[in-house]
Amino acid sequence: MKMTLLYRPSSLLAVFAFLTFVSMNSPLHAQSIAVMVNGEPITTLDIEQRSRLIKISTHKSPSRQEVIDELIDEKVKVKEAKKYGVNPTSTDIDRAYANMGARMGMSPEQLTKSLGSQGIRPDTIKSRLKADLVWGSLVRGRFKESLLVSDRDVNEALKNSGEDQSKIEGVEYQMRPVVLIVPRGATASMVEARRNEANALRERVQSCAEIIRTVKVMRNATLRETITKTSTDLPPPLRDLLDKTAVGHLTPPEMTRQGVEMVAVCGKKVTSVDTPKKKEIREKMFADKYEKRSKSYLERIRKSAMIEYRESRP
Repeated sequence: MKMTLLYRPSSLLAVFAFLTFVSMNSPLHAQSIAVMVNGEPITTLDIEQRSRLIKISTHKSPSRQEVIDELIDEKVKVKEAKKYGVNPTSTDIDRAYANMGARMGMSPEQLTKSLGSQGIRPDTIKSRLKADLVWGSLVRGRFKESLLVSDRDVNEALKNSGEDQSKIEGVEYQMRPVVLIVPRGATASMVEARRNEANALRERVQSCAEIIRTVKVMRNATLRETITKTSTDLPPPLRDLLDKTAVGHLTPPEMTRQGVEMVAVCGKKVTSVDTPKKKEIREKMFADKYEKRSKSYLERIRKSAMIEYRESRP
């Protein structure tokens, strides 16, 4: 019993020394508050982590003040969004994180491992994702009307761009794919024979009705159902090919897995749908409006934010 009493102070001192050591070497002790934004802290660890993230994503080394300004902006954005009920859940943030990884060909776990290898915690990038999500929703929601881009605005911009009419007008195409089947393992001469057959068909037919009648009685030939697409739906190479092919005629034959394939152009008509050029201009005009509105809004709410620097500014 006496021995227990004698050793108790030493034991307590040992425990205290151990706890002090753990505390001194913990991440919490290694960081301090650099800036307070509306009562929310930005720590030296936040700054160090964000610096690393910016460096690997832009291949540039930002100044400390640039990093602090970015973090302040995010705190201000998140607080303003909360005021209007825009507050994504952790599930929303995790989904955005997973989507980011998917775009890079990685699972969330692989993305976390990749970031970790460069000394970056997943929470660092999730904080940025959260700010981007809430701010985008807030600006679009609050200023929806002023961000709209009218057809008149787009058409005016198109006129000033000097584009030709074919790029301004949208076109709806009615198509019927035609396949002259080539069996698997066919010889080169068999493939060439079918290709010659396709070219002969192209030269002979003058209407979709004639194409349909002819293909139906051809050996090992398939006529697929009508497909209707607009110019916006199609990749540029196919769109250009259809534009060069007259109605009632076939596009040049191409070899596919099924055989020798062509497309019968059965109809074209001008539509009010956005052409690729119109879509490009509309998106650019929206992006310009959004950028201006976002910038002025952020400047306004940042001026009214309570920002307290706890360390000397450079």
